[in-house]
Amino acid sequence: MNVTGKSIVWIIAAAILSFVITVVLQKKFIPLLMRIKLGQTILEIGPRWHKSKEGTPTMGGIFFICAVYLTVLALSSYFAVVTNDISLLILLLFMFINGLIGFADDYVKFIKKRNKGLTPMQKMVFQFASSSVFLLSLELSGCISTSLAVPFTDIRIELGMFYYILSLFYIVFMINSVNLTDGIDGLCASVTLIVAVMFSGMAVALSSSVGMCDVSKLVLFGAVIGGMFGFLVYNFHPARIFMGDTGSLFLGAFVAGTAYVFDAPLIAMTAGLVYVIESLSVVIQVISFKLTGKRVFKMSPIHHHFEMCGWGEIKIVAVFTVFTVVFSILSYFMFGIR
Repeated sequence: MNVTGKSIVWIIAAAILSFVITVVLQKKFIPLLMRIKLGQTILEIGPRWHKSKEGTPTMGGIFFICAVYLTVLALSSYFAVVTNDISLLILLLFMFINGLIGFADDYVKFIKKRNKGLTPMQKMVFQFASSSVFLLSLELSGCISTSLAVPFTDIRIELGMFYYILSLFYIVFMINSVNLTDGIDGLCASVTLIVAVMFSGMAVALSSSVGMCDVSKLVLFGAVIGGMFGFLVYNFHPARIFMGDTGSLFLGAFVAGTAYVFDAPLIAMTAGLVYVIESLSVVIQVISFKLTGKRVFKMSPIHHHFEMCGWGEIKIVAVFTVFTVVFSILSYFMFGIR
C-alpha cells in the first residue's frame, strides 16, 4: 500500500473509533443529563420558536472531546513520541484549554444558574492568554514563521513581530466565530466536519509529498471527523443534545490552531468562511443599530436571519454546509500542497 493509501486508512480508523466512542458516551449519558436537568436555557433574544428547545441537555461537547483524545491516545501517542511531534502536542493542549474555558462558561450557566456564564471580559482574558501561550509555544519550538502565504502562489510576505500581534487577535476572532455558529441544530458540527475533512486532505497530500505518513495529525483529523459524525447522531434537528461552549470553543481552537500548525493561518478564514460571516453579521448589526437605530438583518448571527425569513433549520444547515464544501475545496488549492 502506498503512502496515500496508508494515510487514508489511518484517518478512517480514527474516524470510526471516535464515532463509536462519541455515540456510546452520548447514548449512556444523555439520559443522566436529563435526569439532573442539565438543560439549555433559551434566552429571549433568540427566535421565539427556540423556546421549545429549552431543557435539551447541553455540554455535549464533552463527549466528542473525550472521543478525540481517547482516539489520539490509542492510535497515535506512540508516533507522536517517537517522531517528537511537538506541534501536535501544542495543538492538543490549546484545544483542551479552550474546551476548559467553554466548560467554565457552561458550568457557571448551568450549575451556578447564571444565564450568561462567564462575563465577556473573563472569556476574552482567558482566550487571549491561551492564544498567547499557543503562539509562544510554536515560536519556541520552531513550528511557526512570521510570514504569510499569498494564495495560489509560493510567495510569502514577511511581517516580523507584527505577525504575532495580528495572529493573537485573529485566533481569538476565529474561536469566537466558531462559537457563534453554534446556534441551530447541527450547524457548527456540520461545518466543522467539512473543515476537518479539508485539513485531512492537506495532511494526506503532505504525507505523500514527503513519502511518509504523518500519523499523529492524520489520527487527530480523523478523530475530529468521527467525533462530529457521532455528535450529529444526537445533535441533528431535532437535537437531543447541544455541544455548549465546551464543544464550540474546543472546535474553534481546533480550526484556528490547525491552520497555524499547517503554517497557513488564512485557511481557517477561507475554508471556515461561514464562521467569519456569522461573526461579521453580528458586528454589522451592532454598528448599524448604534449609528442609525436600524438593523441590517432581521436577527443576528445570520443563521437566525434566515430563520426569520422562513428557512427551516435543516435547510440552513444544508446550505451552509454546501457553502463550506465549496470554500474548503477552494482553500485546499489556495494553500494546499502544490
